[in-house]
Amino acid sequence: MKLEIRKCEVAEAQAVGEFYDRVVADLCANINYPKWTYKVYPSVDFVREMTLEGSQYICLNAGVIVGAFVFNGDPQGEYENATWGRKLQRGEYGVCHAVAIATALQGKGLGKQIVEYCIELAKKLEYKAIRLDVVPSNLPARKLYEKCGFRYVGDADLERGYEDIPLFSLLELNF
Repeated sequence: MKLEIRKCEVAEAQAVGEFYDRVVADLCANINYPKWTYKVYPSVDFVREMTLEGSQYICLNAGVIVGAFVFNGDPQGEYENATWGRKLQRGEYGVCHAVAIATALQGKGLGKQIVEYCIELAKKLEYKAIRLDVVPSNLPARKLYEKCGFRYVGDADLERGYEDIPLFSLLELNF
């Protein structure tokens, strides 16, 4: 399945937020690998904020939202607490956040298409790397990123204030 991937428009923010709600509800009913919280993160308000910022993306198949993610330069935490493979300042790397795939389509290559899109976007924006973090127990996400060439650099406290997630696993892809 070939996705149409593009920036989310303001008029679509509610629908994308509801898409995240459906994905998170399913995660909570099964295995919540990213430890997302229903209607808290990612939420409609988060999607609106990221859309206005220009960093919320949607993935469509025949006009239906089947995926969503955020790509920007904001790590939403203290990436400086990690030992990266390359010394870069904020603004020199892009960050992937809140990557979600429709539950029924998970494991069908859509995540790989999103990551490949982010890699091309980062190069177009002249970033020197992509950095990201995952909950340490989120092995499906980590496996996807490593399959796409990302390298695990360790776990670190990003000072986000989540008691149930004191450390995040960090991955990077340098160009």
